[in-house]
Amino acid sequence: MDAFYASIEQRDHPELRGKPLVVGGPPEGRGVVATASYEARKFGVKSAMSSRQARQLCPEAIFVFPRFDVYRGVSAHLREIFSRYTDLIEPLSLDEAYLDVTEDKQGIGSALDIARMIKDAIRDELQLTASAGVSVNKFVAKIASDMQKPDGLTFIGPSRIEKFMETLPVEKFFGVGRVTATKMKNMGLHTGADLKKLTEAQLVQHFGKTGHFFYQIVRGLDDRRVQPNREIKSVGAEDTFAEDLDVLEDMYAELERLAEVVHARLYKRNLRGRTVTLKVKYHDFKQITRSQSFPVGVNEKETLFTVACQLLAAVDRQEKRVRLLGISVSNFGISDPDDPADQLTLF
Repeated sequence: MDAFYASIEQRDHPELRGKPLVVGGPPEGRGVVATASYEARKFGVKSAMSSRQARQLCPEAIFVFPRFDVYRGVSAHLREIFSRYTDLIEPLSLDEAYLDVTEDKQGIGSALDIARMIKDAIRDELQLTASAGVSVNKFVAKIASDMQKPDGLTFIGPSRIEKFMETLPVEKFFGVGRVTATKMKNMGLHTGADLKKLTEAQLVQHFGKTGHFFYQIVRGLDDRRVQPNREIKSVGAEDTFAEDLDVLEDMYAELERLAEVVHARLYKRNLRGRTVTLKVKYHDFKQITRSQSFPVGVNEKETLFTVACQLLAAVDRQEKRVRLLGISVSNFGISDPDDPADQLTLF
C-alpha cells in the first residue's frame, strides 16, 4: 500500500489531502514517525524518524496520532480482496503481502491482469492506492513493488532478472542494512554487479552465513515459498517514555502495563512462550536485552510482569536513565491453559 496510514487519514479527512502529513507521536515529546504522506516525504521525512526531526525537515507538517483500529479494519478488507484470487497469501504487515498466483482461483491466467484487478478493487472499494511488483520469486517481486510508487505496477520477467539484479544498489538487497551497506561500499561493492564478482566463499568470509543468500539472490535465485501460515516468532510490546525514568518503582509500573498488553496479544492468539525477554534502552541509546526460559509455556500477566521485574532488578543500571522498556515472549508452543501439567511454578 502507498503511505498506508497517511493515505487513510487523508481519505477520511479531506482537509488533510494534498498537505504534508505525519502519522505518529507529537514533535514536542519523543514521538516517532509511523509513516508520512508523499507531500511530507519530499522534505525527507520517513518512517522511524523522530517526530522532532520530521518537524525540522518540514515545519509545515501536520501531525496526527495513529488509529490502529481503523488501519486493521482496512487491512482485513485488503486480505478479503486478495483471497478472491488466491489462498496463498503471506502477510508481512498490515499493508503488505506476498501473493502466489500460480494457480489463481478465477482462472485468469495472467499475474499482471490479477495485479491490475486487485489495484482496481482497492481503489474502488477503499479509495486507496497500492503498488504491485510481479515476478517469478519473492525477492524480485518485492523490489519491483517499490520501483514506481505511488500507484505503480512493475513486471520483471525471467529474461530481465539477472541484468536487473546487476544494476541494483547494494542497499536494496534483502538483509543489507546501514552497517552492511557501509561495509560493502568500503570494499568497493556498490551494485549487484560488484557483488557478483565475488565467489560464494568470499561472500561468506566477509558477511557470514548471509553471504550464501547474497550469492544466490544477486543471480535472481530465490526459492522461498509464499507461506500463508507464517510462523509467529515472538509477541511483545515496548514503549519510549516522554521523560527518562530513573526510579526503579516507576519502571516496574511501566513493566506491569506492558505485561498486560503482551498477555492480551498472547491470549488472543492462544500462544504460550517458554522464553521471556526484557529490553532496556538507556538515555544514551545503548540497548540491552535479558531473557529467561522455562520448561513450559507461559502467557499469564502476573508471570510476565514478575519475570520482567526480576530481569530488570538484575541489570546493572549504573545510574543510567531509561528511555525505553519492552517485554517480548518467544519459543512458542500452543497449549491448553487449563491443563494443570502446563502450569509454571516460579519459586
